[in-house]
Amino acid sequence: MISKYTYKNLTWIDLESPTEEEIKHIMESHNIPLLVGQEMKIKSLHSKVDLYPNFIYLILHFPQISHGKDRDLEKEIDFIISNDFIITTHYEFIDSLHEFSKTFEVDAILEKGADIDHAGFLFFHLIKTLYVHSRYQLNDINQLLKDTERKIFEGKEGFMVARISNINRTLLDFKQALRFHKEVLDSFDLASKQFFGQKFSYYISSIVSEYNKTQTVLDSHKEILDDLRETNDSLLANKTTETMKKLTIITFLVFPITVISDIFVINKQFLDNGDPVPYYWVLGLMLVSSIFAFIYIKLKRWL
Repeated sequence: MISKYTYKNLTWIDLESPTEEEIKHIMESHNIPLLVGQEMKIKSLHSKVDLYPNFIYLILHFPQISHGKDRDLEKEIDFIISNDFIITTHYEFIDSLHEFSKTFEVDAILEKGADIDHAGFLFFHLIKTLYVHSRYQLNDINQLLKDTERKIFEGKEGFMVARISNINRTLLDFKQALRFHKEVLDSFDLASKQFFGQKFSYYISSIVSEYNKTQTVLDSHKEILDDLRETNDSLLANKTTETMKKLTIITFLVFPITVISDIFVINKQFLDNGDPVPYYWVLGLMLVSSIFAFIYIKLKRWL
């Protein structure tokens, strides 16, 4: 599907799950090389930046929290950035791009239009929106972390083990999606200075700043989650120790009852044989064993 938006003399073309015919049309109308057109057809494993004479080709992957069973949480976006147009290609519906298109239509995102003289500025506003949306998703995780902390100290440590693991998995997905952004943005900085001039360097710094904010929030969430996991594990270990202590006490309380019953069984066996001496030997051995067991337990401070 092709969506086209215009602002003054600039054009944004958004391709969602494009067909062969749609990509061919874009290649012909905007002088896109065959190699780039082939890459636009399929998902790429890695982010990258390529500088061409008439545009910059950029591939980035952004995290997307999924509430279903889909584990493909990296949403790829291909950018073709020229002087008077920008083309974005993606293979799934992306919320942040949809939101940007609505603000683009009413020119709200481009209120400071005096500086908008080439499509590089459109890219700046667009990628800023993508990073802000990523932080919104991380804010949802922050609320989940607060709820997890509350439930940990409400005595629900056992139930929180699975939740902590799921949150950690989500944060790892985020980290995986953003893993190449720093290097790609550094390369884009060099390419954009050649293509748009030194004036655009300020906007590149702003883009890097948006990435750094996102990465800082992600690292902060990971640190909080690690602390919550340690706290949860400590509380679980303490609860397990208390349970074992109670079981030990119960066992020690039941032990005399077992001994008494065994005494009566042994007493009957030896008295039936007419010789009570072995009976007293066994009784003494049992008494000594019980005393040693009691002393050992006290030395270990189990009681």
